[in-house]
Amino acid sequence: MTYVKQILAYGDSLTWGADPVTALRHTYEDLWPSMLEAGLNGAARVIHDGLGGRTTCFDDHAAPSCRNAVKTLPVALGSHMPLDLVILFLGTNDLKAIHGGVAIGAQAGMRRLIQIVRSYPYKPANAVPEVLIVAPPPCAPSRNGPPNGGRRIEESLAFSGLYAALAQEMGCAFFDAGMVAQASPEDGVHLDREATRAIGGALVGPVKAILARHV
Repeated sequence: MTYVKQILAYGDSLTWGADPVTALRHTYEDLWPSMLEAGLNGAARVIHDGLGGRTTCFDDHAAPSCRNAVKTLPVALGSHMPLDLVILFLGTNDLKAIHGGVAIGAQAGMRRLIQIVRSYPYKPANAVPEVLIVAPPPCAPSRNGPPNGGRRIEESLAFSGLYAALAQEMGCAFFDAGMVAQASPEDGVHLDREATRAIGGALVGPVKAILARHV
C-alpha cells in the first residue's frame, strides 16, 4: 500500500477562506489548501486548519475561541500526526493594533511556531515534519480607507523580507504569497476567490520539492 503524505495547512481566515464581500466562506474547492491538494494529484492529503483572527503568539481574550497559535498548534500537531509538512500561514492578525501592530512581532511568533513543530513529541519520535512559512499578501487600501482592523500597510509590506530572513535563520522553506495574490479592496485584508486559488496553485511546485526530499 502506497503511503500518502500528509500536510497541515495551519493559518487564519486567509486559510479558512473568508470572503471579503460576504464574510462567509469561499467554496471548499476554491480554498488554497484544496487547490494545493488537487495540484498534488493524490500524492498528499492537505488538512485544513484555518481560524479567523488567529495570531502567531498573541492572546485575544475577547474572542469566542483561543486564537493564539503557540497554544493551539501543539493540539493540531498531536491530532493530525504523522505529518510530512506543516505550512504556517500567519501574521496578518498580529498587525491589529491590539496585538502590537508590528511585523517583527509576527516574525518572533513565527520563530516560536517553528520551534514547536520541531520539538513536539511525535510518534515515532523521528517523524518530524518539514516546515514551510508563508508570508501573507500585504494589506491594501479598502473601500473605507485603511485596511480592516487598523492594520498598517507599511508593516504588512515587511512580512516578505522578515519571513525570508527567518526561513534562512531556521533552515526551513519560504513562500511569498504576495507574489501571486493581493488583498481585496473590499476590506484591504482578505482574499477573493481568484487570489486564494492562485496561492494554492503556486504552492504546488514548492511543496512537491519539499515532499520529494522528506523521506
